[in-house]
Amino acid sequence: MSRSAEKTREKILDAAYELFYRHGFARVGVDAIARAAGVTKRTLYYHFDSKDTVAGAVLAHQREHALKRIESWALGGADDPAQLIGAIFDALAEWAGQPRWLGSGFTRIAVELADMPGHPARIAAKGHKAEIERMLAARLAALGAADAVELARHVTILLEGAVTLVLIHGDPVYIASARNAACRLAGAVNHDP
Repeated sequence: MSRSAEKTREKILDAAYELFYRHGFARVGVDAIARAAGVTKRTLYYHFDSKDTVAGAVLAHQREHALKRIESWALGGADDPAQLIGAIFDALAEWAGQPRWLGSGFTRIAVELADMPGHPARIAAKGHKAEIERMLAARLAALGAADAVELARHVTILLEGAVTLVLIHGDPVYIASARNAACRLAGAVNHDP
């Protein structure tokens, strides 16, 4: 693919992500994506055969950015699992406090497409969330958590629940409550010597 074609493809993905994030997958049409990207509908279809393909590619494209943000949360100077978990929830609270925050685009599109498990965006979201859980488990294991995989699953559930409830209620107290629960879980886990 030529450099010009790569730039056009990236413009389409960036425009589609912004539209999907702000308005949802179902409420955004191909015409709106093309308009926001500054390309014709024909050009969009040259790069992607459908809106579904665009959505899957959008999440694959955003995955790297999201993982870098999450890695920065998890790779801080934590000395034990509870400290690491607290730092992750603190970073989530800071992110959720940004203007126009609408939660995780990966979660939102997966929920919106709940009845379509084979959809490219659902597959991309599932892979992304699994990668985050594996990354967290590895970091927890490095800090001595005896059952790091199970603890990472519990923390992931609390993270996802907190994001969802903040969106529903508009109240960041859910992040603090999930943080407290996750830190208690981390404190209850036996650590390897």
